[in-house]
Amino acid sequence: MKKIIVEYKKFALKGNVLDMAIGIVVGGAFATITSSLVSNVIAPVFGLLTSGVDLADLFLVLKEGSEGSPYITLEDANKDGAVTLSYGLLLNSVISFLIVSWIAFLMVKGVNHLRQDEEKIEMAKEEQKTRLCAHCYSQIHKEATRCAYCTSSLTSENV
Repeated sequence: MKKIIVEYKKFALKGNVLDMAIGIVVGGAFATITSSLVSNVIAPVFGLLTSGVDLADLFLVLKEGSEGSPYITLEDANKDGAVTLSYGLLLNSVISFLIVSWIAFLMVKGVNHLRQDEEKIEMAKEEQKTRLCAHCYSQIHKEATRCAYCTSSLTSENV
């Protein structure tokens, strides 16, 4: 049992696992913010543009409830026990997903751009340490006296 606990600690404390856990926590918080953005900003603007229609109140009644009266809002239908197809809530979720995926795309694109910049810097540093062999055009260390690829003798005159 002790061996399993030690192995689990080793696994749980790896950088990737911690990064993933932090990502999940941040993602959950980000989803909450996005949900609030959709329901508190986008949906009201959409409602204003569509003469007061709230996405959350778009639904179809599949089976009427006990009173069977016309339902103005989804909440009214739920209170009466009606069975509804709440496609407005689905639209809210789709909009939330699109916002989250778009921002995630932009974040990944930004991180990839930063990584490319770092790779270019590393390549520039590596190029400062190397030169081309005059015989086979392979990359060799700048202080090398013999090419590791074609074994040509390298002097300052033929490089």
